[in-house]
Amino acid sequence: MSSATGPAPGLPVRMPRPRQPGRHRRPEPLAAPQGAPALVLAIPGTPTAATRSLVDEVISIARSELSGLDARVGYLDAAGGVEGLDARDFPALTDVLAASATEEREGQGPVAVVVPLLAGPEAAVLDRIGQAIADSGVKAEVTDVLGPHPLLAEALHVRLSEVGLARADRARLFTVATAADGIVMATVGGEEAVQAAGVTGLLLAARLAVPVLAAGLDVDGAVAATADQLRAAGSQRLALAPCVIGPELPEGLLAAVAEQAGVATAEPLGAYPAVGKLVLSKYAALLGITTQQPLGAPQH
Repeated sequence: MSSATGPAPGLPVRMPRPRQPGRHRRPEPLAAPQGAPALVLAIPGTPTAATRSLVDEVISIARSELSGLDARVGYLDAAGGVEGLDARDFPALTDVLAASATEEREGQGPVAVVVPLLAGPEAAVLDRIGQAIADSGVKAEVTDVLGPHPLLAEALHVRLSEVGLARADRARLFTVATAADGIVMATVGGEEAVQAAGVTGLLLAARLAVPVLAAGLDVDGAVAATADQLRAAGSQRLALAPCVIGPELPEGLLAAVAEQAGVATAEPLGAYPAVGKLVLSKYAALLGITTQQPLGAPQH
């Protein structure tokens, strides 16, 4: 039996678990502020079942980083008429924004923060997002696109290593016989997007210690010309690293361009965890919310 001064002899005593000190300490879980605007992920490209799966995973990653996050998805192109798809699963961005405005929000800030699911700037898509906001009639803010960023270079490294085009571990310098000695960093969206991809390409080149040059997938012959430039500089085994998430890429374009240039290709970035974290980072930065760990910081 317990006494006023403590438990009876022989009974176990439950002690508070000490917090691990220093930078390895587990961060306290963060929650979205009450009344915070919705995070609305704007999806370019033709809706597909694969796109829906990718987007669901990206949203899941963002929610895992910030509990209570009101995250929604809006598509720039309608799914109506696409065989095998239910249009209700692919709501239009304008409709999602309008629905956000009907719900009670605290303060005078935006009712939604729109994050474009783009690795780099694509003017045509960004213009359409702006038009969707205007058509919805709601107060919403648009964040920057996800790149350039060191986490995208990390994701590209992983995608290349998955198909044997890069060593998997730069720390141990693990090599593979098919590793590329020159990489074309490919993107869509015009010259501005190519320049942004070039910044991420510099970060990838530093990771892999091989030359990396950027080119536009949607510019006829640009990837092949860039591949020839790398070959002229001495690279013999070339790889294509698509600096795109996936939905913004026209079906079949990546394979056709890789074949034309005579290079092997990695997969698009897809739902790599860094993509979800960058989506949340853009939302949090606009609202001044501090996330658990600075993006790009070492993981332990």
